[in-house]
Amino acid sequence: MNSSAATEIKKTGATFTPRALAEFLANELVSYSKSKNNLVVLDPACGDGALLSAIQASLPGSILKLVGYDTNADYLQQAGIILRKNNNVVLNQEDFLSVCSGQVDLFGGKTLAEFADIVIANPPYVRTQILGAKRAQQLSRLYNLSGRIDLYFPFMIAMTNALKKGGLIGVITSNRYLCTKSGADIRKFLLDHYDILDIIDLGDTKLFDAAVLPAIFIGRKKVSKTAKPSSVGKFRSIYEHPVQEMRIGIPTIDSFFDILTKDTSGVYYVAGHIYDYKSGLLKHSPDKTALWQMSAADENEWIDTINSNTSFRIGDRFKVRVGIKSCADRVFINGLWNEEKIAIEDELLAPLISQENIDTWRIDRSTMPLILYPHYSVNGKRMVYNIERFPHARKYLESHREELEKREYLLKANRTWYEYWVPQNPALWHLPKVVFPDISLYPRFCYDESGAIVNGNCYWMCANTESERQLLLLIEGVCNSDVMVKYHDLCFNNKLYSGRRRYLSQYIEQYPMPDPNSNFAKEIVKVVDGINKDTNPVTRDSSVKYLNALVRQAFGFRD
Repeated sequence: MNSSAATEIKKTGATFTPRALAEFLANELVSYSKSKNNLVVLDPACGDGALLSAIQASLPGSILKLVGYDTNADYLQQAGIILRKNNNVVLNQEDFLSVCSGQVDLFGGKTLAEFADIVIANPPYVRTQILGAKRAQQLSRLYNLSGRIDLYFPFMIAMTNALKKGGLIGVITSNRYLCTKSGADIRKFLLDHYDILDIIDLGDTKLFDAAVLPAIFIGRKKVSKTAKPSSVGKFRSIYEHPVQEMRIGIPTIDSFFDILTKDTSGVYYVAGHIYDYKSGLLKHSPDKTALWQMSAADENEWIDTINSNTSFRIGDRFKVRVGIKSCADRVFINGLWNEEKIAIEDELLAPLISQENIDTWRIDRSTMPLILYPHYSVNGKRMVYNIERFPHARKYLESHREELEKREYLLKANRTWYEYWVPQNPALWHLPKVVFPDISLYPRFCYDESGAIVNGNCYWMCANTESERQLLLLIEGVCNSDVMVKYHDLCFNNKLYSGRRRYLSQYIEQYPMPDPNSNFAKEIVKVVDGINKDTNPVTRDSSVKYLNALVRQAFGFRD
C-alpha cells in the first residue's frame, strides 16, 4: 500500500469487508428476513460490493434490487464488476450522509426516505475530528449531534432513515459503543429505534487490517419509537484465549465462523488459535444509555449474588482520577534536560508512577523516572511556578517553547505556556492513594504513600482520612481478587487484543464493595496491609490465596 492510499484510508475509514465475514453477515440477515423475494437491499458505503454480492448469493433465484452508495469511483467500478450478474443494480457515486440526512422525522409519518427492506453495511470508522472541522460541523448540523462522535453514528442514523419500518439492518462497526460511556447516545438510539435481534462482538479476531475491534449489530426497525421490544436480543462474543498453550482437550473447529453458529459457550481451537466463545441473551437496564450486559444465565445468577452482597460502589465513596497529561511528554517526562545537560532545580522534579513500573501490589521505584512538574499547591489550590525563579528550568523550557506553544488549546484556556494540560491537584499527591494502569492483562492495583505523581496512562484515588485509607486497602484487595476479574469481564465486555483489559474510571467506579464493617472485610484490610509490606514472594502468594477466599466469602459465596 502506498502512502497516499494509507492516508486516504485513515481519512475516510475505508476498510473492505472480508468475503467470509460478508457471507456470514448476509446469511444471518437472511435467516431473520420474513420475505425472501422482491427486496430492496441497501449498502450505504458499498466499496467493492462485497456485502451486496454476499446478499445476492444468500438469496439465489430471488428478485432483488441492490442499491449501493460510495464516493469513490474506482470502488464503484469494482462493485459493478462483482454485481454484473444482477440486472437490477443501482450504484450511486454520492455521499450517502448528504443524501439521507438526519433531518427526516423517523416516526412522524414521513416515508419518503424509507425505501430499503434490508440494510447491510460496513460504514467507515473514523473520529470526526480526523475529517476536519468543516466536515465535522456539517455532520453535526445535519444530524443534530454534539461533541466528538464516530462517523458510524451519523451513518447509523442515515441508514435508519432509509430503512422501512419492520425492515432489517445488519451493520459492522467498532465494538466501542457496546462498552464505553461515549457510546451511550448510540445505545439509546438503537434501543429507541430497533428490536435488537443479535449483537456479535468479534473482539480481537483480527478480521480487519485496521486496529479497530469489530462488532455486528442486527436489528429490526420498530413501527414506532414507543413500541416495546418484541423479544429479547441474543449476544455472541469471541476473543482469543489468554493462555494459547492450553491445547489438550479443546475441540477443533474447521472455521472461525462455525464457532459463531453455536448456541452454547465454550473454548475452541481454530487454525492455530484458541478462542473463548460466549453466547447468551442481552440485558439492558431501563436507563437506555447504560452499558449492556452480555452474560449467560449462570453468569447472571453469579452477578446477582455479587450485587445482593454489595454495600457500596467505588464511585459512591471515591473519585477515580486520571493521571497527569502534558500533551508534550517528550519535553516534560522523557528527560530531555539530561541530554541537554541542564540541571533542573530539584523543586521542579518529581518521581512518576506509570504503567511501566506497576505490578499487582508493587511499584518498582527503581525504574520510576523524574519528571519536570511546574505545579504546586497553596491552601489546596493548584498554582504554577514562575520559572523566572528557576534559571535552569527557564533555560530548558524556553529552548522548547515553540513546541510547547503548539498546544493552542492550552493557551486559549488562558493557561501558562509551560503548564500541563491535565496537572491534577498537587495537594493530593502526598495523600495515601491506590494507583492502577488503564490497560493491563490482569489487575495491577497498588497502594502508594510516597507522594509520587501518577502518569496519564494510569488512574488513581486518594484518601483524606484514616477511615478512607482503610477503605482504600479494602478496595485494593477486592480489585486485585479473582472475583473482581470475573466481574469485570462479565459486566464491562471491553477487551483489546491478546486479552488486555481496559480499566477505565467509568468501570472502576462501578466496582462493588462488601460491607466494610463485616468481619470478612476487616480481615481483607488486615491481609492487604500485610501483603503491601511483605517482600517475600512465597508468603505473599500464600496471603493472596487467603485473600481470594475472603473476597468470595464477603460477597456471599460459601463454596
